[in-house]
Amino acid sequence: MTYQKESFENLIERMETYLSEKRYVEARETIIDVEPVDIAFIMESLPEDTIPIVFRLLPKELAAEVFVELEADSQEDLIKGFSKSELKEVLDELYLDDAVDIIEEMPANVVRRILATADPETRTNINNILQYPEDSTGSIMTTEYIDLKITMTVEDALKKIRRVGQDMETINVMYVVDADRHLLGYVSIRTLLLADENDTMEELMDSAVISASTLDDQEETARKFEKYDFLTMPVVDKENRLVGIVTIDDALDVLVEETTEDIEKMAAITPSYKPYLNTGILETVKSRIPWLLLLMVSATFTGQIISSFEDALAAQTILTAYIPMLMDTGGNCGSQASVTVIRGISLNEITMKDLAKVIWKEMRVAVIVGAILAVCNFAKLMLVDKMLFHNPITISVAAVICLTLVFTVFAAKLVGCTLPILAKALGFDPAVMASPFITTIVDAISLLIYFQFAQLLLHL
Repeated sequence: MTYQKESFENLIERMETYLSEKRYVEARETIIDVEPVDIAFIMESLPEDTIPIVFRLLPKELAAEVFVELEADSQEDLIKGFSKSELKEVLDELYLDDAVDIIEEMPANVVRRILATADPETRTNINNILQYPEDSTGSIMTTEYIDLKITMTVEDALKKIRRVGQDMETINVMYVVDADRHLLGYVSIRTLLLADENDTMEELMDSAVISASTLDDQEETARKFEKYDFLTMPVVDKENRLVGIVTIDDALDVLVEETTEDIEKMAAITPSYKPYLNTGILETVKSRIPWLLLLMVSATFTGQIISSFEDALAAQTILTAYIPMLMDTGGNCGSQASVTVIRGISLNEITMKDLAKVIWKEMRVAVIVGAILAVCNFAKLMLVDKMLFHNPITISVAAVICLTLVFTVFAAKLVGCTLPILAKALGFDPAVMASPFITTIVDAISLLIYFQFAQLLLHL
């Protein structure tokens, strides 16, 4: 069920009214047919002290689905208020990967309570997944899947699905293994339903199965979902034994997190995994101030360059007016190149071996862009700045500005396309090399080019 913004506002108003008047039956009926993610949104829009009340109004299975969609702070508050039996009910309804995600967000005292309440098998599975590196595929997989032995018949497989399928995260695809749990292939529920009941898994399975390793980077695994249009993917250990699966919802979560992280790094912000409105003032400041301090210090170099050419600026003060334009143009050109290359790197379209191709392409782009900008800028200098605003623009001054523009664009494109690739090759995040650093570097280069042309053509 989908709701428009106005509908949400109406639902929230009605819920506030029912809760304030203790009309809990009406409140329950108002949201019981709403999608879990939307119920979570409504709950977090209500006064904080009413969230536990609404949660307890929901049926057990729906409550667990809503719990997964709540923000970590709301989950923590609910867990602290749960009785032992209530917490166990929620944990019993959660899929394993969702339980792991929740535990990773909780403080140590809450984690201890969750693990103490979980049944031994669930506790063991959670601990096993938590042992994998933070950004690995193993950390996002679930062990709630159906595997089928290669010797099983369709009849045997369907019996197993009916017996355990209700507790599995998905039954669309089952994976076929041998006696030692080595992954051999996969079979879809559609294939099973349409096959003869005496057919075996060996006869029906597709052996061209693409899997991920537990230690693979989770972003690389998520990209495979995008590439192959998967809904699930098997996860194997070093011996190719099936140990879990990754589902499409977890892959999408990874892509969203990685994209958000890259955007924040490209804007010179330390990544934060909390929603903006749930992030405190001091926490926001802490994520931004280190980068701003670093960039402020690095910008000192541009100040030193300007100071070293004070005499040239004093002789031709008109040159000062065009410094911002040149620096901004260079920074923008560098950012365009870096963002394009970073996207290519993140999609595995560009690697270190493609460096020469990337440079060659960006250099040709730079020549064309630089020439267009220089011609347009020359016309603007002579027709607008000189004739309209009566600025003391000579042909020589215009030549200095336009030539600087051409070479600045060229340098900016070169820096913008190479730094992310080199950063990736050295093991750094390419996103760190985006706008802020590249802009600072290009600013310094553009000033050096500007003053060199000024000295050469204006004899300063």
